[in-house]
Amino acid sequence: MSENILKALMQLFALISEVESGNVKGKKIVQAFLKQQLTQELVEQYLRVYDSFIDSIHHLSDTERARKRVSLNSVKVLRICTQINHELTQAQKMVVLIRLIEYITVNGKERGGANEQELEFLDTVASTFNIDEKEYKNCYHLVTAKSTEIPPDDRFLLVAAEPMSETRFLSCETLQGQIRVLHIPSVNMYVLRYFGHMDIYLNGQTLSPEKIHLFTPGSSIRSTKLQPIYYSDITGRFMSHADSTGINFTVNELEYKFKSGKTGLHKLSFKEENGTLVGIMGGSGAGKSTVLNVLNGNETPFAGEVLINGINIHKDKHKIEGVIGMVPQDDLLIEELTVFQNLSYAGKLCFDNLSDAEIEKLVYEVLASLGLSETANLKVGSPLEKTISGGQRKRLNIGLELIREPSVMFVDEPTSGLSSRDSENIMDLLKELTLKGKLVFVVIHQPSSDIFKMFDKLLILDLGGFPIYYGNPVDAVMYFKKAINHANANESECGTCGNVNPEQIFNIIESKVLDDYGNLTPNRKISPKEWNELYHKEINLQPQVTQATPIPPSTFKVPGKIKQFLVFTTRDVLSKLTNKQYMVINFFETPVLAFILAFMVRYFDESVSNTIGYKFSENENIPAYILMAVIIALFVGLTVSAEEIIRDRKILKRESFLNLSRSSY
Repeated sequence: MSENILKALMQLFALISEVESGNVKGKKIVQAFLKQQLTQELVEQYLRVYDSFIDSIHHLSDTERARKRVSLNSVKVLRICTQINHELTQAQKMVVLIRLIEYITVNGKERGGANEQELEFLDTVASTFNIDEKEYKNCYHLVTAKSTEIPPDDRFLLVAAEPMSETRFLSCETLQGQIRVLHIPSVNMYVLRYFGHMDIYLNGQTLSPEKIHLFTPGSSIRSTKLQPIYYSDITGRFMSHADSTGINFTVNELEYKFKSGKTGLHKLSFKEENGTLVGIMGGSGAGKSTVLNVLNGNETPFAGEVLINGINIHKDKHKIEGVIGMVPQDDLLIEELTVFQNLSYAGKLCFDNLSDAEIEKLVYEVLASLGLSETANLKVGSPLEKTISGGQRKRLNIGLELIREPSVMFVDEPTSGLSSRDSENIMDLLKELTLKGKLVFVVIHQPSSDIFKMFDKLLILDLGGFPIYYGNPVDAVMYFKKAINHANANESECGTCGNVNPEQIFNIIESKVLDDYGNLTPNRKISPKEWNELYHKEINLQPQVTQATPIPPSTFKVPGKIKQFLVFTTRDVLSKLTNKQYMVINFFETPVLAFILAFMVRYFDESVSNTIGYKFSENENIPAYILMAVIIALFVGLTVSAEEIIRDRKILKRESFLNLSRSSY
């Protein structure tokens, strides 16, 4: 946040403060707001700025002060709000508005609430910030309502906080305490307020009664008398109201063995629903990609089953056409085509029931959602000769699956080779898919704290395919700390900055034994098998029984074989015409070879010949020339075809979830 904006905010807070009351409560709210944005040194600096604005108002005469408070909706206030409006994101503006409401509410308690001028001031700020009126009223209700008041909108969620009871969601009439959560859809933000006197903690920090708190991804609410409430629990409750149809993904006693007989995955069971982002982590050789391929149906398990709404994905693949999508680690794109053409041909292979105009409209919508509109007409290019960036290639790779909107998506290391900013953008995109009701599995390697907190569930594998943890990502730190009797086992994140260090988990898992001289040995303190035994003992995920339920409806429809043939042909010819190197080689390779071969076999003996010069009919090498020409022609044709088939194998594997016709290809 820029210096000018912070000064403007301090001026806004000062303009609505009650200087007559000493402004102690108001200053505490300003201080709490600044602590969320700045270091302690800067907090003190801007509190002095705030005090200077307070003094400038305080030194006015009573008449001038009254006029100042009456003119809160003046051009000066509008100018400040307009300046803020152009430099803050909509989510930040929403936080500013909530803090202003909170500020006015606290200062107005002694006189029974906000006065008319203050309410007009809030209306002006909300209007200038382009905040929806309904969302503004919901925020105002959250800040000002009493615990006995029923929320006016279904965007509120009431969480019981009764002693010695499980977490429940019910009406507020019988509660001894409650946490009231508000969802703000326009910015997908969750804010909460606590009513009660129990010791409840948000990310390790005590929840102050009746104060507004932000509930960000990865957050959790804990108490000795309550089961933990996770961010995914809250989002899941809101989504359950929004979408009645869903996906139940069930894994029962799943095991996998390689052809050599070596076990690639030991017994694994869990159950997830739509709206969940599941991370899969593990060291090199732990079997992350193997698990992904078994879960998505590419590999057949040795034992156990994977069910989607009660349908076995390995035995009844035809029943779940279009439900599963796979985004591999490699960017499997047709490099000679543009970004738009890659998505367009993918759409034509998915939606036989849509016209070309409808598919084109859908492609542009996907490009806009991926942030690729400006690169739509750029050639994709190869990794060595890039036309679009690595992050854009990753997003396009996801878009090839996203265009048909599968209910379950598997993504293999989407952040590998990307910058931290591009990695966060990719993960934000995947998180948005879960908020739209998708179930997404992601193999991730070395995530940052922010990315780590995005996951709703985390599966950790150890060497040899041993599952050793499944549950909340932030809780994983505490789980492994407790397993080795760590001193601060109850701390999952930094108390100052709130960051989580995922590497700490693997430092514990792979910790080595020390020899007599204090040097590290190759031997681990706890073997993968021992971690797996602890996992079955402590987490104990049992097999689930899932009833067959309808798959959510989809517009996905594979075209017939003839139409597939036409799409494949058009796509292939277009990609070849734009590949200059391919065209030059194939147009000139055979003529040059023919010329060299003809030059070598153009033989004649002038002493034997009756005429002077070369005569074609008398050349004894013609049969040999024809034989060699046929062999070379066959060889050239076979090498070109073989190159095409080998190059397209991975693309065909990606498209295998569409169940396209191999004969058409």
